[in-house]
Amino acid sequence: MNWRGRPNFTAYSAGSHPSGIVRPEALKQIAEAGLPTENLRSKSWDEFAQPDSPHLDFVFTVCDNAANEVCPVWPGQPLTAHWGIPDPVALPEGTAESVHAYSQAFRTLERRISLFLCLPLASLDSMAIQKKIREIGKE
Repeated sequence: MNWRGRPNFTAYSAGSHPSGIVRPEALKQIAEAGLPTENLRSKSWDEFAQPDSPHLDFVFTVCDNAANEVCPVWPGQPLTAHWGIPDPVALPEGTAESVHAYSQAFRTLERRISLFLCLPLASLDSMAIQKKIREIGKE
């Protein structure tokens, strides 16, 4: 999102149960896409639920498990949608299955981000945007 959505969007990534490390398979996908990997870290979504956290306009949960979790109350009431994908971290690190799962996750999110960035956000009201971003999660 940071690469394709600039200068209109600044994206952050976080999870409900961060492991403390960024998996090598994820870093490989990011690097192969020509995107920077410096300063990436595993972090909790609680960092973004604080009063002094960056302003969020949109929150997309992506882990299949996140659909069943209670999310924090996000300051500023951003629009939210669940863009569930199978969680590749559930697979053993370094296996062919894990590499494939990270590749699939990256491609799915890349496609959904592209669809999101094509939305005419300036000409839609918040209810229409909410509907559209939820539809994208079903693609």
